[in-house]
Amino acid sequence: MNEVQLVVAHSERATLRVGDVFLKVDADQARIDAEVEAMALAPVPTPKVLWHKPPVLAIAAVPGTALGRLGEPSPASPAAWAAAGAAIRRLHEAPLPPKPGRAGRDLDELAADLDGECEWLMTNGVLPADLVTRNRQVAEAALRPWTPAFTHGDLQITHVFTDDDRVTGIIDWSEAGQGDGLFDLATLTLGHEEHLGDVVAGYGTDVDLDVIRAWWSLRSLLGVRWLIEHGFDPFAPGCEVDVLKSRL
Repeated sequence: MNEVQLVVAHSERATLRVGDVFLKVDADQARIDAEVEAMALAPVPTPKVLWHKPPVLAIAAVPGTALGRLGEPSPASPAAWAAAGAAIRRLHEAPLPPKPGRAGRDLDELAADLDGECEWLMTNGVLPADLVTRNRQVAEAALRPWTPAFTHGDLQITHVFTDDDRVTGIIDWSEAGQGDGLFDLATLTLGHEEHLGDVVAGYGTDVDLDVIRAWWSLRSLLGVRWLIEHGFDPFAPGCEVDVLKSRL
């Protein structure tokens, strides 16, 4: 008999698995609608939508194995990482979806949020001031004009599945929309800098590596408080705080 498995849960959404079916419960109907629309438009393998009855979206499991997990060595080959880079390039070159996504936030708003999070991290003694200040300086390179692309917006390595060095599925499209393509590349390689060269080789065009590194710092600085408040551990080996330390 299949068991109900809790995949992830926090105050915004929860995902359950029953056999080969995933049930995504989201209080934000617009986010679910955006996910369904993005999967229909994306020119890469995505999960099959089984049914959609708000606030629940049921999707089928994709074949293959995730590239890995943050904080753990990736079991995937360099060729699999390169295949992921090639898939991201196809996505970024596709016709734009109608709305901005997570990777397309207003730069002034993003800078203000970054300043606020840095102040919170230092005022509350969560991280040393020199660590925050250095990464705030690195993050500055990400706050620049960019050409809109079709972005996934939450391209963690757990969201990219491969089999036999080919991409078999990319999941969790709730943050998709128009945005900065380098945000996707940075999210995929966060905590796995050793595979950045493989991803860029598969992506097949010149990218600004300093901007990708800036996004590593920016994402990590913005994420620490959220992770703590939602029951996750950014201090775990190889995770966000270690990413910040690697910039020193």
